Amino acid sequence: MRRAVALAVILMLLFTGCSRENVPGTSQEQSEEKKIRIGMIFDTFVVERWQRDRDVFVSTALELGAEVNIQNANGSVEEQVAQMEYFIEKKVDVIVVVPIESGPLVKSIKKAKEAGIKVVSYDRLAIGAGTDLYISFDNETVGRLMGEAVCSQLEEGDKVLMVCGPNSDNNVSLVEQGFRKEIEQNGMEIADIYYTKEWRAERAAEYMEQYGDRIEDVQAVMCGNDHLAGQVIRVLSEKRMAGDICVVAQDADLEACQRIVEGTQYMTVYKPVERLAVQAAVAAVELAQGKKIETEDFIDDGVYQVPYIKLDPVGVTAENMDETIIKGGFHLPEDVYLNRPELLER
Repeated sequence: MRRAVALAVILMLLFTGCSRENVPGTSQEQSEEKKIRIGMIFDTFVVERWQRDRDVFVSTALELGAEVNIQNANGSVEEQVAQMEYFIEKKVDVIVVVPIESGPLVKSIKKAKEAGIKVVSYDRLAIGAGTDLYISFDNETVGRLMGEAVCSQLEEGDKVLMVCGPNSDNNVSLVEQGFRKEIEQNGMEIADIYYTKEWRAERAAEYMEQYGDRIEDVQAVMCGNDHLAGQVIRVLSEKRMAGDICVVAQDADLEACQRIVEGTQYMTVYKPVERLAVQAAVAAVELAQGKKIETEDFIDDGVYQVPYIKLDPVGVTAENMDETIIKGGFHLPEDVYLNRPELLER
């Protein structure tokens, strides 16, 4: 009997002491519940710069106490829509997306917002979706910088070929506006324009091959990004014209910087993606915390005036490669000058 009473007392004390707050692991679970969760959707990692954006964004978000789930759509619009739906189902706090095409994403973005999830358009604006924030570089300035570079190498009356990204990408139209403005006001002619569907570089190469002998009448090629430029220059190399035609692009990919110091590409536009990714991560966390993002700029997405964090790009040629790319730590000198080691000794 005494043993039974003692056992009852012990059990009573145990259950009294094990309140919800004192159950092992409960505080950790509560901490996990409070942690900010961000879903980030890229269009592809084939393009070098997106890998850098991803790494900087994730490391910054982690430092701010958030966790990030990265998804890669591998260039598929359908996959990107499915990934949006996945994050909505997971009830993340914020979705950051690099849209492949705006149209198919609009319904999912609106659904996310109705569920109380904040949505950020990263580098490319989702047209008509009313995202909570758009953060990118000044894309019209990107086009203007490319136009200025071409004009510095050409003469009035010369012809330029434009190999752009897909016209479904809002950035493409903004870059085109800036570029056309510079070319036309300097009396040059745009011989033809090609929009590369889904940013697939092999299609840019196919176009250049189909353009054929007409390339000889062109003095410059403007490319939507360095990835496209790589394929354009490959075709020019096969025709033994690489270096004779002025090629400009954007992103400051390592291979592009190597081509610039080698002389086959004249210029690229450097967009400090570290700054972009850091600011985007900070903004995403603040949105999750219910804070209002203070911006001076807004951009019309066709339906809404979206708050816009706008960063400035920089034009890069062989002349300022060291000053911008290498001193800034974007690429290592031994990597940039891999095929021209003698230039490291200057």
